[in-house]
Parts: sequence; C-alpha cells; structure tokens
Amino acid sequence: MISSLRKDADIIIKKSIDAVLPDEAVKRALKGFKKGTGKVVLVAAGKAAWQMANAAVKEMPDISEGIVVTKYDHVKGNIPGITCCEAGHPVPDENSFSATRKALDLVRPLGEDDTVLFLLSGGGSALFESPLIPGEELQDITKQLLACGADIVEINTIRKRLSGVKGGRFAEVAAPAKVYSIVLSDILGDPLDMIASGPAVPDTSTCQQAQEIAARYNLKLSDEARNLLGKETPKELSNVTSVITGSVRELCTAASNAAKDLGYEPIILTDMLSCEAKDAGSFLASIAISNSRKGDKKLAFIAGGETVVHLKGTGKGGRNQELALSAAIGLNGLSNAAVFSVGSDGTDGPTDAAGGYADGETVSDLKEKGLNINLYLDNNDAYNALKAVDGLIITGPTGTNVNDVSVLLIS
Repeated sequence: MISSLRKDADIIIKKSIDAVLPDEAVKRALKGFKKGTGKVVLVAAGKAAWQMANAAVKEMPDISEGIVVTKYDHVKGNIPGITCCEAGHPVPDENSFSATRKALDLVRPLGEDDTVLFLLSGGGSALFESPLIPGEELQDITKQLLACGADIVEINTIRKRLSGVKGGRFAEVAAPAKVYSIVLSDILGDPLDMIASGPAVPDTSTCQQAQEIAARYNLKLSDEARNLLGKETPKELSNVTSVITGSVRELCTAASNAAKDLGYEPIILTDMLSCEAKDAGSFLASIAISNSRKGDKKLAFIAGGETVVHLKGTGKGGRNQELALSAAIGLNGLSNAAVFSVGSDGTDGPTDAAGGYADGETVSDLKEKGLNINLYLDNNDAYNALKAVDGLIITGPTGTNVNDVSVLLIS
C-alpha cells in the first residue's frame, strides 16, 4: 500500500505541473495584446521566464528583440532574437544586476509608438534587480528577510524601496513606450504589485509599512537603506496594461482532477495556505490520523499556497521538504497515508529537489539508519533526512511557478 501511495503521488505531481505550464496561459493572455505602430521588444523575468518567452515568440514572430532573465539551469535552449541570461535566486547576484541593466538599456530608447511585452513570473524579485544600494548589502538584507520568517509580501515591501526596477519603477523607465505585462502569479490572492515586487505596477505598500517590517524583524540596515525605506514608490502609471494568467488555484484544481482520476475523493482545503511549514505538515498528519481508519474510501486532501521556514539551523532544505518531514512524525505507523509537498517550479529552497514525500514508514526508516528526525528538523536539514529514505521529489526545473501544492493521500 505504501509503494502504491508513492506511485500515485508521482502521477499527481506530474499531471498537476503539466496542467499549469505557461505555454497555454501566455497564448490566452496574448489574445488581448494590441501592438502600437512601432516595434515590440520582449523582457521576461522570473523562474518561468524562458518558457513564457519561448511561447510568446512562437505566437508573435514580429518581436524585434528581447531579453530573458531566469534562474540558473532554467534556460532550455535558444530563442530566436532573444538574449537569455541566468542569474541568482533566491538571493540576487551580479548576473541578476548585469542582466537587468541590459533590459533597462533595451527599453530606455523606446518611443510612444513602441511596446514592451513584459513577461513576469515568481522569482523575479531576485532575478530582475537594479539595486539602489551596494549589491553586497542588498544580498545581505535579502538573506536576513529569508531567514527571519517574513512572508513574501513583507519581503517584497522592503525590496521595492531598495530597487531601481521594483514597485513600478521599470515601467517608469520604459515610458513613454506602452508596457503589456503578462503575469504568472506565485503569491496568494494574486496581488499584482507584489508578484516579483511589481516592476510594472503602481505600488500599494507604504513607507510606513516598510519601516514597521524592518523594525519587526530587527533588520540590520545601513543609513542609506533606511533612508530609502522612507522614499515613496510610484502610485500611478499610465502606460501599463497587466493580465494575470495562471495561479495556485489552477494548480490545486489540477491536483484534484489528477487524484480523482486515480480513484480518490479530492477535498481542496485551501488555496491560501500561509503558515510555518512544520505546522502545515503536522496539520495534514492530524487529518490523516482522524481519517485513516475509516477505510471506506480513498481521500486526497489538497492545500495550495506558500509556507515559510524560520531558519534556526544550518542544514539544507526548503519549505516543501520541511513540511513533508514534519508530517512524518504524525504519520508514523500508519500503513495507508502519505503526505507530499512540491514547488510547482521544480525547485524548493537552494536545493535540486522540488519537494518531499513522507509516509507511515519514514520515521522507522530513519531510525534504522541511526537518524533522529527531530534533530534534522531542528537543524532545518530536511533535504538530507529525506534523501536518506528516498523521500526527495526531484522533477528538475519545470518552466512554471504558481506556488506550492501539498497533498495528503489516504488509501
């Protein structure tokens, strides 16, 4: 039964991700695109940038030139007329900065008859960056925000004010050219100004909020950075049209359909999951305990969203791996339940895994190898614990990015 659950998990993962690949989403969004009388240039940023750009160029051969900025190992080949760059994520690096400079150089000379086709996906906050403070300090602040447990909205509220492209500033640079922005959402509720920190969207966050976040997490900032938190971002943009296409809701629906095809009764718990990864894992395990002995039907409980990890240890992992490993404690001894959690982009934290899988045998398998699950959780080392018991889910870069999906299967 356990091996059957793992096979079902792998099928659901593949079908779910295939259903939210950006090709069709970009095609849908381009139906509303109206080019000006001038030229069209393409700028794509984010983990799904290559896939989105490749789809757009196939649909619009009159794109004159463009640039893609995506994560390392996410470029899957040449795109005619497009320069493809890879850069750092989740912490921006010099390649992020240099690629963004190329994008800015591309749009600055454009006139009012020209159009920028701007393709944006999650991860763009790190990949698409022109810092207003030294790059090393921006990297340090990003690391502080990732480690303190701040959520993505809080992180982006800070990053907008330290950047020359975030919070609507990229659209300002592109003016007077029109910007047609196609956005693949990776943030709960699809707030346009927070996805990749909203380079082409008027910013709804305020200086006061940014300063409160900095104080709440006791961020170590230079005087220059603190001063920037007090400078307001653009609140109006007249040259931008934005279209959201793809989101975690579609990912949850796809997981539900895939589970149903396998004979499970799917229950979507939420597409707004936002809590500590450990708590989410424990919660799913508690549902398993309540339902695993009823035995009259196969159930799939589905939660989409994005959890957070409060880094206390020095181990290796990501939020999805930590969620799965945390669930293993409650699943221990159950013969008919499993939990898996994956990032739709195929990468979970700074690892090569998309997420993790755990079932009723995970704890005992670790014990047989002399490994204490609690020590690994305390050290935020879910990757190495799951690796030891074949609990890593590895898909490779998928070309999309619409949050995470976590599933409890009861057979």
